[in-house]
Amino acid sequence: MTEPRLTNTAELFPELNGFAAALSKALDNGSVPRTTIGLVQMRAGQLAGSTYLTVRHAGALREAGEPEERITAVSSWQDAPYFTAAERAALALVEAVLTPNPHGERVPDELFDAAAEHYDATALSTLTMAIGQVCFFVPYALIIKPPPAPVAS
Repeated sequence: MTEPRLTNTAELFPELNGFAAALSKALDNGSVPRTTIGLVQMRAGQLAGSTYLTVRHAGALREAGEPEERITAVSSWQDAPYFTAAERAALALVEAVLTPNPHGERVPDELFDAAAEHYDATALSTLTMAIGQVCFFVPYALIIKPPPAPVAS
């Protein structure tokens, strides 16, 4: 196991603990299943190339009882038979946000409309915050490089 490049980041910014807790509480509003949020955040870790985030969210999904097939298949969700239409819409959103689109905007109206078929305004906002939450930690994961140990969310 490797050591993080910096070890006292939580001590440097203790006020972020309250921010992180408030954001997690906001995501638990019930509009999007916690499993879907976990799948989206794990995919974000994969797209960012972060072992820390991928292992962390995979571990949380395992702790929640998700089958190994679903966790493993997140990397190939587009053709994997393990996801609901709503989960596919959520995974398509995170994929669009974190993947450049050389042919136009990252989240075109068609993609938003497809997601809106499965999620109301609160749920779409929750998914947006879930993507934002994991993206907040991407620089930490890539620059500080904490060890890839699963942590419950």
